[in-house]
Amino acid sequence: MSRARDLADLSNVINKGANLQPNLIINSDMAVAQRGTSAVTSDGSYPVDRFEVQHSSDGAFSAQQSSVVPSSADFKNSLKVETTTADSSLAATQYLYIRQIIEGQNITHLLLGSSLAKKITLSFWVRSSLTGTFGGSFWNDGFDRSYPYTYTINAADTWEKKTITITGDTSGTWLTTNGRGLNVAWGLGVGSTYSGTAGAWAGSGLISATGSTSLLGTLNATWYVTGVTLTVGDTAPVTHPYESYAENLERCRRYFIKYGSDGLQTYVPVSEMGSTQDNYRTRVQYLFSPEMRAAPAVSYSTLQVNNRSLNSSYTVTRVALAGSEYSKTAISMFFETAVVSGQSTGQPCFARVANSNNGYLYIDAEL
Repeated sequence: MSRARDLADLSNVINKGANLQPNLIINSDMAVAQRGTSAVTSDGSYPVDRFEVQHSSDGAFSAQQSSVVPSSADFKNSLKVETTTADSSLAATQYLYIRQIIEGQNITHLLLGSSLAKKITLSFWVRSSLTGTFGGSFWNDGFDRSYPYTYTINAADTWEKKTITITGDTSGTWLTTNGRGLNVAWGLGVGSTYSGTAGAWAGSGLISATGSTSLLGTLNATWYVTGVTLTVGDTAPVTHPYESYAENLERCRRYFIKYGSDGLQTYVPVSEMGSTQDNYRTRVQYLFSPEMRAAPAVSYSTLQVNNRSLNSSYTVTRVALAGSEYSKTAISMFFETAVVSGQSTGQPCFARVANSNNGYLYIDAEL
């Protein structure tokens, strides 16, 4: 074995020893973007896997995976948010924020809601065209317990690492199921109804800290984040916990799976071989590995069914779950088309992207 390989292995052992607590954040380096790297602009969208944008204001934003990263850290990607229409006077209930929802089964050891609740530390790299005090919050599934926090961006367009430590909540209800255990959010413009005092647990739903800088208030303002960790204890990891892209993707696929083209090829299959149910439906089964968080929903764009017996393809007009044949481990789906002359029960078929490099099938079990 080469000396270089020996040193690499030793470095990996040291880093793992320095990061004894697991990172509760998935896709912390923003590397996985199954839905694509084009900018998203709507409420409830995911610019990268596991990080969701929530928005309700008179302004507008774009968010997407970016290659702008700290030069002093080993990251390839970040998440970028930019104001495309400013709203300098947010109404009380308006907001823009980024969040990751952590599954309840992954926060059991935090003992939230009990007298033994543990301290947790959030750390991340951040950069913005604006300076000042920014805010965010942690909250529970019921949105009736929350902890606003603040951090300061000292220099414009400069990467800075931030660390926030909080004492776990000893009150409230915190799910430890496959439901929404803990919301972790970064506020980018939050009205007074959802803003409150930083540094303490509140018996209400708060998204950010009072007086925080609003990215939405300035046209073309930018904000980036990467290298996010959330660990037990009062100190951040010495180095960012390394996770290969394959490991990262595997964790993301518990919540969301994309089948389809990568923006380059056409006619990419989105299923294995199935068979026709009748003259307009094709049944296909999917087995999930890893197991998904919950029985998923499906959505699609620009698909067709290829009937091998007829050697022809037909546009998909609807995708539907096959009755109650779905669970966390597998689903059976119908791909529906117009009635096809000559198609009968039992003919071999499969689903694929049509003559487009943007078609997809989404399997969604997000929190």
